[in-house]
Amino acid sequence: MTRVLGVIPARIGSSRLPRKPLQPLLGKPLVVWVWERARTMDFLHRVVVATDSDEVAEVCRGAGAEVLLTSSGHPSGTDRVHEAATRLNGGFDAVLNVQGDEPLVQADALRAALSMVDEGFDAGTCATPIRSRRELEDPSVVKVVRTLAGSALYFSRAPIPHRHEPVAEGSWPGRSGHLRHVGVYAYKPDALEQWVRFSRSPLETEEGLEQLRALENGMRIGVAVLEEAAHGVDTLQDLTRLERRLQMGNVTGNTTQGATATE
Repeated sequence: MTRVLGVIPARIGSSRLPRKPLQPLLGKPLVVWVWERARTMDFLHRVVVATDSDEVAEVCRGAGAEVLLTSSGHPSGTDRVHEAATRLNGGFDAVLNVQGDEPLVQADALRAALSMVDEGFDAGTCATPIRSRRELEDPSVVKVVRTLAGSALYFSRAPIPHRHEPVAEGSWPGRSGHLRHVGVYAYKPDALEQWVRFSRSPLETEEGLEQLRALENGMRIGVAVLEEAAHGVDTLQDLTRLERRLQMGNVTGNTTQGATATE
C-alpha cells in the first residue's frame, strides 16, 4: 500500500480515565506520545489527530501535529476516524486507526494490521499472547479468539476461551489460545465506510467494544499475532505503572515488561 493515512482519535471524555488524551506521562500528554511515534513511521503518508476538544487540538498543534476538530457525537473511535478520512479525501489506499491511548505504539503492530487488509480481510488488527492470570481476568484487558484462518471470532473483556478443565487456584495454564487484543485497526476506505453505516450493535453496547459492531454485521477482521506488543493506558493505575517502568528503564525495544495490557 503506497498511501496510508494514520488517524489518531482523541476523545476528551472517558469514563475510566477522565481527560485521557491530556493525561501526562513523564510530563508529556499521552496523545502527543502517540503522535510523535506515529510521525516517524515512514509507511504512513500522513498522520492527523482527530479530536472533539479545542484543548486537545491546541496541545497537539503546539507539538506540531496536524489536527482536525471532529463531532462530539461519535459513538466510537472508528466513527471519528471515518469523519477525518472523509474530510481529507486524499485518495488513500488504507486508513490506520492509531489509538490515542497507545503511547508506545509500535510500527510492527501497525504493519501487522495493514498486512491483514492486504490478505483480503475487511479490516485488520493484531494480538499478542496473554502471559498471566491477572491479565486474563482483568476486564480492562480485551481478549480475542480467532478462526484457524486468522479471522476474529469474538472480542471480550471476559476470559476467553474458557478452559473447561479445572485449574488449581493461583496457577497459570499458559495456554497459547489466550490472546490480548492490541488496539490498532487498519481498513480499506470502502470497508471503513461500510463499518460506520451500521448502527451501534447490541454486543458493542454490552461489552463497550466497537469492533463487535463489525463482527455482528458479518465483516471479517483479520487478527495478526505478534510475540510482543506495547501496552495501552485505560486507567490511572495503568498510567502510573507505565510511568514507573519508564522511569526505571524497564522498557525493552518498543514494549514494556510485565505491564498490564489495556485497550
